[in-house]
Amino acid sequence: MIRSELLQALAKDNPELRAEEVEQVVDIFFDEITTRLSEGGRVELRGFGAFSTRDRQARTGRNPRTGEAVDVPAKRVPYFKPGKEMRERLNAD
Repeated sequence: MIRSELLQALAKDNPELRAEEVEQVVDIFFDEITTRLSEGGRVELRGFGAFSTRDRQARTGRNPRTGEAVDVPAKRVPYFKPGKEMRERLNAD
C-alpha cells in the first residue's frame, strides 16, 4: 500500500471528512512519529507495533562499482517491532 491508497481507504471509511482533512490527519500522524523518533523517543501503537531508533556504528564499506573502500559514518536508523496482535494476524491460518 502506498500513501495515496491509504488516503483513499481512509476517505472511503470516513465519508464525512473532506479529502483535505484526511490528508491532514495522515500528515500529522506521520509527522508526530518522525518528530518523536528524531528526539530519541519511541512510539508504541498497541496491537500494531513500536517504532524506535537504533544506533549503527561507523564502518568501512565498499563501493560496489569500483570495489574501493569507503568510510560509512555512524548514524541512527528507524526500527519497527511488530506487536503481538499483528504477528498473530500475519500467521493465522
